Amino acid sequence: MQKTNRNCSLFISEDGGSEELLVVLKGEIDHHSAVWVRTEIDEKIMRYRPSRTVMDLSGISFMDSSGIGLIMGRHTRMQAVGGLLVVREPNERIMKIFELAGLTRIVSVERESRKRRGRA
Repeated sequence: MQKTNRNCSLFISEDGGSEELLVVLKGEIDHHSAVWVRTEIDEKIMRYRPSRTVMDLSGISFMDSSGIGLIMGRHTRMQAVGGLLVVREPNERIMKIFELAGLTRIVSVERESRKRRGRA
């Protein structure tokens, strides 16, 4: 399922069913897009109750504090259904925001591109 709203587009792969829910985001996450994205993701989490939800942020160019709230809320939602939230491929600027907010101590962050470049 792919949808676009304002400055953000969202693709949710439902192929994994209860195993893994893949959410690919592109564009910008601000207050308006965060509310919309949250609603879309929560509906799928509650429907499928996946053991793992992966939020791919490789296509996100901007994120404000609403993005932190979006991720923390999905982390809490996944814990409620007995699952894990993983954030994949945030860019350097967004990673800095995560570190300053302490999000990296709470949510699992995968950064494959750094591993490939030898900076695991």
